[in-house]
Amino acid sequence: SLSSGGVMHEGRVSLLLGLKGMPALAEDLDVVRDILIAKETGAHIHIAHVSTKGAVEAVRRAKNEGINVTCEVTPHHFTLTDRAVEDLEHGRPPPQNGAAEKDVRVPYDTNTKMAPPLRSEDHLEAIIEGIKDGTIDAIATDHAPHHADEKALEYDRAPFGITGLETGVGLAFNELVHKGVIGLERLVEMCSANPARIFRLAGRGTLKPGSIADVTIIDPQRTWTYRGADSRSKSRNSPFDGWQFTGRAVATIVGGKVVYRADRVS
Repeated sequence: SLSSGGVMHEGRVSLLLGLKGMPALAEDLDVVRDILIAKETGAHIHIAHVSTKGAVEAVRRAKNEGINVTCEVTPHHFTLTDRAVEDLEHGRPPPQNGAAEKDVRVPYDTNTKMAPPLRSEDHLEAIIEGIKDGTIDAIATDHAPHHADEKALEYDRAPFGITGLETGVGLAFNELVHKGVIGLERLVEMCSANPARIFRLAGRGTLKPGSIADVTIIDPQRTWTYRGADSRSKSRNSPFDGWQFTGRAVATIVGGKVVYRADRVS
């Protein structure tokens, strides 16, 4: 009820833009409540798409108390802030060694509208710290495709969600690995091993003999630019069009069959 009708993070930017906000408190309260229920019942609880400082702190406290809680975060929540709604250029991190292209946008870009919403800088910093200290277990893209016509509406009316599969690895390398927040082994753990463990997916998330041969081969130093027009997805609703990344999936094996290699699909 606290976030009902909201379209972005409640704060200074939402006030300036005249948009109804979704307060961080709404997420904090739900996370604390559900953790307490998990504590009482002894059940495992997984918190999806953590986006607030309070939620990260609640999960950290719960883990320290031995409560069976895990959580995940999306790449857009450790990359962009709510200022992206005002101007995507202001909401993105500063360029690293000239890696980011200049890409100024007008306000109210509906590709900055997602749920949970992009939060303010203090929440993003808490997310980064939660990734760094192990509080956050996994990275999930929250891939949510929408037709261009759906997103080409007023900000209040456009649906929530962006595509994320093609940019997830690049954002993780840019914002986490190459900035020294985590190492490559920890990234693999967050994207593969931990999700398999959390959801008890037998034979996945590992390269042990006899495991299911679902493997992504990554080149950590490969530089590339994401272009929405060249996307493999039928949807183009991404705020990262034109962004340059260092680190890319160069091949994908599914069930032992190579289905993607370099820049072609078989």
